[in-house]
This record gives sequence, structure tokens and C-alpha cells, in this order.
Amino acid sequence: MTVKVALCFLMIHCVFKDIRVKANKVDVCASCHKTATCDDKTDGSGGKVCNCMYGFVGNGRTHCQDKDECQLGRICGDHTRCHNTYGSYYCTCLAGYSPSNHMNTFIPNDGTYCHDLDECSVQGVCGEGGLCQNTDGDFTCSCQIGYTVQDGPEPFNPNRDAAYCKVIDCGSPPSVLHADRLSPTITHYSSELQYGCREGFQWKRGQNSSVCGLDGKWHGPSLVCEAHCGPAPEVPHAEVAWDNNTAVIHRCVTGHYRHTGSDISICDITGKWQVATLHCKELKLIINDLVVINERCLHWNAENEGYREIYTVTFVGLRDFDRPFSDRRKKMFNSTAPLPVLCLNLLPATNYTITITAESTRATSTVTANTSIPVPPTPVITYSEVEASSPTLRLRRSTNTLDSICMYQVFVFPVEGVMLFDCSSSVSPRFFSQQRCDRGYVTAQIQLSGLSAELNFTVGDQQLYGDFFNAPLENGKDYYIILRTVCQWGKSRTQSCVIWAKARGTSYIMKMSALVTVGSISAVGSVIVIGYWYSWYCKKCSPRFFSPVL
Repeated sequence: MTVKVALCFLMIHCVFKDIRVKANKVDVCASCHKTATCDDKTDGSGGKVCNCMYGFVGNGRTHCQDKDECQLGRICGDHTRCHNTYGSYYCTCLAGYSPSNHMNTFIPNDGTYCHDLDECSVQGVCGEGGLCQNTDGDFTCSCQIGYTVQDGPEPFNPNRDAAYCKVIDCGSPPSVLHADRLSPTITHYSSELQYGCREGFQWKRGQNSSVCGLDGKWHGPSLVCEAHCGPAPEVPHAEVAWDNNTAVIHRCVTGHYRHTGSDISICDITGKWQVATLHCKELKLIINDLVVINERCLHWNAENEGYREIYTVTFVGLRDFDRPFSDRRKKMFNSTAPLPVLCLNLLPATNYTITITAESTRATSTVTANTSIPVPPTPVITYSEVEASSPTLRLRRSTNTLDSICMYQVFVFPVEGVMLFDCSSSVSPRFFSQQRCDRGYVTAQIQLSGLSAELNFTVGDQQLYGDFFNAPLENGKDYYIILRTVCQWGKSRTQSCVIWAKARGTSYIMKMSALVTVGSISAVGSVIVIGYWYSWYCKKCSPRFFSPVL
């Protein structure tokens, strides 16, 4: 039994030994990643193992990925920038710093570091007139005396800023009255110019030099010249308007005007004044006989002897029928005419007070004027012939400021004979006071004030319009309807008329008028002629508002 157990153990041991021998024969290196190396095991077993190369991490067999050394902190040192590569990395210095190995790149384990770069060692780094100041990793520029910074603050960095230094230039030198520059014209900082008096003048006081300063401006000179001619000459009835010691301009005093002669006096090189020949004449301008012509033009007698006068014209217009209304204006006007005429745009139906004042003598005159009423505009209507006992007629009008003194009158009269309708007549007969054979009357009177632009009016509606009764039309008769627009203010009155419509019936008179042609309705001046058959018994009527034409 013991022998059998021993034999079994030996057999098992042989099997496992055979397995280990076969396992050791497997090629481990063939399974390593392409970025791995096959190394001996360190346990003394004599086996092999796969390890990722430097710069890679992983199990060495299935994967080895790049290791980002730049994530390990300040691996490159101060003032550096780390750059990762596949399997490695390198370092560069920041702007303003330079590597100690004088190479473009480095790896810090070789002892290389970044030190400050002195940009000021480069000549002209700040440009013309600039002073360089080195700083840790950078530099700044400021301007030398005689230069000023342009397009930016100071100090500045020319690599980042648009600023630069520009030489101070004071520009054109100042001029001095009656003096000339004696030194060459140099306009840069600290340049100094000398001045001397011209011939005929002497240095009286002040500094005779001018210096270009740091502010870019000339300082001085304060040189004063004095002419040899002395005080300015006097001209009768004139005063000095301008004086520079060698030339004087004179002007006439108030109440006088320049009549003839030159107004300039000149100091010549001999020290004598060439006196002005100015002749100042006394102003006697007045405003006489001020009148208003044609309700718009002013006319007056100035007696100004050809002097150009400036006039101020003020005019105020009021209307007693329209209290809020006011027309207040002022107008300037100049003229040399002895009988000036000035036309104004005066509004109608207005009481004006007009005042005119002469600027030189303050002469004043006032006149009043009442402008008349214009002929009122005829409303827009469409003439129609209707067969109705109560026709409705329409019109359209434009409103204006005179509506408060204007009204519509609607006239109705039968068609009987040839009638003359006098539009300018002031007669307004009523329906109940007819005593003439024509039997024409006013059927309505309507004030325009407050009336809308559109008006519909029905003839014969038996209503009162003003003091007039709108009587119904008689059946079987023909009528003409005339619309009169009347504007009246005080004693002034204007009017316009238009035939509005014809109301047709079936009267016997209508049938007897076969010879009357279309077009027998016309207007002659302010008289409307209406043609129709004329009844014989009307020949005995006295001509009044409606006059028969035989």
C-alpha cells in the first residue's frame, strides 16, 4: 500500500513538472505592446515581463499610452512653458526671458533655466526720442526731454501699444505787429527766435524773443512798437473804429453818415499821418406821409438824400369778430430810396396798426389799415335736376378763419320766364312776405361757423333756418335752387352765387316751354340769368330782387 501511494505521488509530480516546462517555453516578448520593452523578471524566476517605454504608461502588453509630463506641475521651472510630445516633452522660456543653454528648447534635468532678457540692450527698441527701462520679463519706454508721447499714455511698450515719441514742434512762430524775425526759423523744443522793430517804429517795452516750450507752444514775445506819428488824427464828426498805431479806421458818429471820402489814416515812413478824407454828413432822415396802398403796401417820404437806412416795421392785426385772433409780426427793411415802398402780406378782414422806425434817427410813424373781405369761395357742388318735392342737396366746403362772419342763403323761385338774379343784392325775401309775381324767396340761412365740411340740405322740410322758413315746394311746379355765400363785417360785404339744382315737376308751364334749350342757365358777373317761358302778366311787375327780362 505504501508503495502504491509513493508511485502515485511521483506520477503527479511528473505531470506538474511537465506543465511548468511547457509554460516556460511560451514567448512572452512576442505579446509586448509596440511602445513596450521585454525585460527579465526581478523575482529570480528567469521569466520575462513587458514594460511600457519611458514616456508611456500601461500594462505593457495590451496598451501603452502617452504620458503628459506637463501635467506634473512646474516641471520646466520658473518663467517657462511646457510642451508635451508623443512619449516625451520639452521646455521654452516665456517672452522676456532667455534659456541659459542659449538654445531654443531644453529639458530641465540638464540644468538649464530661464533668466530675464534685457530688451534695453537692443539699440532703438523704444524708437526715436525714447528711453528704455528694463523690468522683470518686460520693458517700458518713456520720452526724452524735447519729445512728447503720441497716441497713448506714458510709459508705454512699443510691442503692445501704438504709442511713440515725437519731437516737440511749436509750429509757425508768432507774428509781432510792426516787427520782423531776425533769427532762422527753427520750431523744435527750446528753439529761440529774435524779433526787431520795422523801419519807422521803435522798441518801446517788452521781451523781443520767443521760445518753444515743453507744452508745444511759443512763449513770447511781448514786444510793443511804437510809431513815430503819435496819436491818431481827428476827423470831424467821426470816431476811431480801429487803431494799430500806423493805420487808423474812422467811422461817423451817431447822427451822421458817410457821405464821401476815404475812412483810413496812414502813418508814413516820415512819421506823418496821411489823414482820412472822410466827410460825415448829419442825418436828417424823417418818416412823413406814411400811407397804406391797396391794403398791403406801405409808402412814405424819407428825405434821406441817398443814405441807406435800416427800418424796423412792426404790425399788429386784430379782429373784433374773432377775439382770440392776433397777427403780430416784425420785418426788417433797408432802402436808399427817398420814397420807399414796402409790401406786406396782410390778412383779410383785419384791423392793423403798423409802425415803422428808422434805426439811425429813431424817427417813427404809425398808420392803421382795415383789410377788406375777399370774395368767399364757392363750395363744391354737383348741379342736378331732380324730380322730388323735397330734394336733398349736398355740398363740400373748405373751412377758414372768416367762417364766423359768413353764411349760406338758399334761394328758391319758380321757373317762370327769363329771370335776372342779382347776387350782390342785399335783399333776402321771406316765404311769407311774397308780394311779387316771381314769388322767389330765401328758404334757409345757415351760419358757416361750426359747420362741418360736408353739408346735406333738404329743400322744403318745413324747418326754420335762422329767421327763414324752409317752405315745401308746390306740387306740379318747377323751381331753381340757388346757393349764395355771404360774408359781412361792418359795412363791408362780399358774396358769391351758384345754381345748386333744379327741382322738376309736371306743371302746365313746363309743357309750354318746348322752345327753351338746355344751357339757358348761365352766370354773368354777379348776375345769374335763368332762361324760361315768361308769363304775360309779369310784365306789370316792378323790377326788384328778381327782375324779369323781356
